[in-house]
Amino acid sequence: MPDKYIRLAASGGLAETEAIASSAGSGDAGKIVATDGSGKLAANLMPTGIGADTAQIIASEALAAGDLVNVWSSSGQFRVRKADGSTAGKEAHCFVLTAVAANATATCYYEGSNTAVTGLSPGVAYLSPTTAGGSTATAPTAAGQLVQVVGLAVSATCLNFNYGTPVLRS
Repeated sequence: MPDKYIRLAASGGLAETEAIASSAGSGDAGKIVATDGSGKLAANLMPTGIGADTAQIIASEALAAGDLVNVWSSSGQFRVRKADGSTAGKEAHCFVLTAVAANATATCYYEGSNTAVTGLSPGVAYLSPTTAGGSTATAPTAAGQLVQVVGLAVSATCLNFNYGTPVLRS
């Protein structure tokens, strides 16, 4: 629960008021804001253009939190699926921070910290050719696999995602 503050009420007296941790729009204009449970400001408190670079896209398959995903066309409709370094055309364009069921809307992050991963090794991360949606610390070497740098592992649980141009090994 956000902290409360004392304000001057319309009656002239003092009133205790709770700061808002999320905005419902123009009705919240002029109100004092508070950080959320994670100690950060909610995205809906930020002005347009400030915040994560995201898109809402329908998932064509179930996605796990932390998956690297590929944006593709399914009968002319934008969809996302797990990125897969074992074949051409499934490079990682973005990632998801929460699990999403097939045919549900996924929030796709085009840059930033993917904190829904585990077991990373420090350093450069590549799209995995063996685990769809995953990354690896070793560049793929087999013919037909994609070599794509997907970012930098800054801890065992944080991949700083950065789209890299995929190269198909021959």
